[in-house]
Amino acid sequence: MSTILVTGVAGFIGSHTAKALLEAGHTVIGIDNVNDYYDTQLKRDRVAFLEPYDGFTFYEQDFSDLEGTRKIFEQHAFDKICHLGARAGVRASLENPYIYEQANVNGTLNLLELARDFDVKDFVLASTSSVYGGNEKVPFSETDPVDHPVSPYAATKKAGELLAHTYHHLYGLNCIVLRFFTVYGPWGRPDMAYFKFTQKMLAGDTIDVYNNGDHQRDFTYIDDIVAGIVTALDKDFGYEIINLGNSQTEELMYMIETLEKELGIESKKNMLPMQPGDVHKTYADISKAKELLDFSPQTSLADGLHNFIVWYKGYYKV
Repeated sequence: MSTILVTGVAGFIGSHTAKALLEAGHTVIGIDNVNDYYDTQLKRDRVAFLEPYDGFTFYEQDFSDLEGTRKIFEQHAFDKICHLGARAGVRASLENPYIYEQANVNGTLNLLELARDFDVKDFVLASTSSVYGGNEKVPFSETDPVDHPVSPYAATKKAGELLAHTYHHLYGLNCIVLRFFTVYGPWGRPDMAYFKFTQKMLAGDTIDVYNNGDHQRDFTYIDDIVAGIVTALDKDFGYEIINLGNSQTEELMYMIETLEKELGIESKKNMLPMQPGDVHKTYADISKAKELLDFSPQTSLADGLHNFIVWYKGYYKV
């Protein structure tokens, strides 16, 4: 069993990944700065469901603070780093790009430098489908050019990928970059469309539907993503970039209709134009993930949204 550093452990993907690793018998040291990008109580409640595990230790620490993070490395001998922490959200990155640069570029550089200093060879880095920008060719493949990001968020995540490659090349780190495609499910992020729509529909409020609903997304259920992450942590590929998606693109309006059926509510819609920084379509080519990680998504959007609604009603006591 390994001792694994999980960054962003109070986050959506980080908390689920930590739980899977703990249940597999690993020791997990989780760090998170519990910032106020969205409800901090939700973040603390995610950490609370991890605290009963014997192998779990939590530090409220910002990994963009190099010296503060170094102290944690001095206290624990890490076998692997699972860097899932980031400043997330395309639209918010247009409003304050400096926060995104600090977390996603400086923070990633800090962790790579600490991995080098403390001889931690295995490094899994979370990236995003947003790096594909407005690519017209679908499905998106890891060999596609990603030199034209359309948001500061995407640019900072691409920078993280490049830094990981540099540390692999110079210092022999085993760096696996995972590009996630629209991850959703229980304990999800309140800034994501499916979460916001649920909240507003239950409150009787109008939902904002951008690009007049003409969006397509490769929605990927949290359990499928976690399975890919956990497998990647056991691999030594040197340096690889791998898509993790459902490899099935769904219409935004179908997602809304599915929520309406689950909730028994017909939504009131405010149809709006495309937002700056947004993209029309995401769609993952996962042939590489299937080959290298035996990755095989199991959850349909309908089933995944059902699970989310069950969790939502329980958590918010609807």
